[in-house]
Amino acid sequence: MIQIYNTMNKRKEEFVPITPGEVKMYVCGPTVYNLIHIGNARPMIVFDTVRRYFEYSGYKVNYVSNFTDVDDKIIKKANEEGVDAKVISDRYIEECKKDMASMNVRPATTHPQATKEIGGMIKMIKKLIDQDYGYVAQDGTVYYRTRKFREYGKLSHKNIDDLRSGGRSLLVTGEDQKEDPLDFVLWKPKKEGEPYWNCPWCKGRPGWHIECSVMSKRYLGDSIDIHAGGEDLIFPHHENEIAQSEAANGVPFAKYWMHNAFLNIDNRKMSKSLGNFFTVRDILEHYDGQVLRYFMLTVHYRSPLNFSRELMEAAKTSYERIVNCAENLRFLLEKASGTMTEEEKAIAGQADAYRVRFEEAMDDDFNTANALSAIFELVTFINSHADGASAELLQTMLKELTTLTDICGLIPERKVELPAEEVAFIEAKIAERKAAKKARDFAKADAIRDELKAKGIILEDTREGVKWKKA
Repeated sequence: MIQIYNTMNKRKEEFVPITPGEVKMYVCGPTVYNLIHIGNARPMIVFDTVRRYFEYSGYKVNYVSNFTDVDDKIIKKANEEGVDAKVISDRYIEECKKDMASMNVRPATTHPQATKEIGGMIKMIKKLIDQDYGYVAQDGTVYYRTRKFREYGKLSHKNIDDLRSGGRSLLVTGEDQKEDPLDFVLWKPKKEGEPYWNCPWCKGRPGWHIECSVMSKRYLGDSIDIHAGGEDLIFPHHENEIAQSEAANGVPFAKYWMHNAFLNIDNRKMSKSLGNFFTVRDILEHYDGQVLRYFMLTVHYRSPLNFSRELMEAAKTSYERIVNCAENLRFLLEKASGTMTEEEKAIAGQADAYRVRFEEAMDDDFNTANALSAIFELVTFINSHADGASAELLQTMLKELTTLTDICGLIPERKVELPAEEVAFIEAKIAERKAAKKARDFAKADAIRDELKAKGIILEDTREGVKWKKA
């Protein structure tokens, strides 16, 4: 039984899907004006893991995550480069997909783009106007009547009378045209040098909030199971989505709201002005994407996560331990044979307990920190029972390990990015060393080891043979 902490109700609730066996899930994606930063990476990794666990649990998941490809920052960068805004957004959508792949974040079922959904936005805005939730100002700006939606503030738990206008959606001219300072923009007139679309009110472009309401409706339906994103989106973005969607559709928007906490850098908020702003690409220059993914899962998604070089090094070491365990099993399997003895069947049964602990952690609001602990307990167990085991037991233990790591999006394999001829050279040297040792020419054997070490190849002698890895 999966329990989810619902931001709406501020408590854990049993997950019961709207449609049995299916999960409809929307996750707010990035604004594509530059390379994604590691703050963007956290929700990508977290909710990709949530999706994977739902699928492991037998659900069919329709996972939608958008790209905001029309925005002030995109337009500003396009004007600076003297190109069309689409050139900027297309460029960084592709770069974002590369970074997602490097972190083993699977593509969404659908990745809608705001600029391709303008027709649906105009249709929803028109409906909101017809229902008196929207109104058109003199310059053609369309606003949402916030106070008309009586439940406004139910997600963020804010009292509407205590709120002040502000936020990204209000960065437009003509603020004095509002009926109420809390009203937010649904559509705004074009400015010089901006992309625009024709609509009944003015040539312009949509406000930020309307895009997710429309894309969620189109690809998932009027009511969805889960809406997710960073906690910075709770207000005003997600609050405004609720107001728009529930007014237009007449039904509850999302059943469960999930939000990940902020990521800090060396215990400080990430900021370009502080010089501690890192893109995913910056981190990939020093660490494998798998290490970054592992790091992001070491803390429960609702807890703040602190990023530092020391913590990344610890994550690298921990990830390597998992890889070493899996690689050792594969190495032993090359030499092993036979089926499980009765004693080994008992051992395999004990290994099941770690999977149960993993599931208990994930069922408890996707506690990946505890889930990783269960994986490490399994690694310790495997390491103490692998030597001399039958092929069947080794295969069983490897399957247990890789099943759990796959849910976390972790790949327990060492990347050997060497040309085939170099691999052949290493294997030939290992064979030559083996022959030297058999002839008791230990000086030559040591010389071969040192030669390979100088090339960054580390040898390890085991009972089953010689293992090698790139240093």
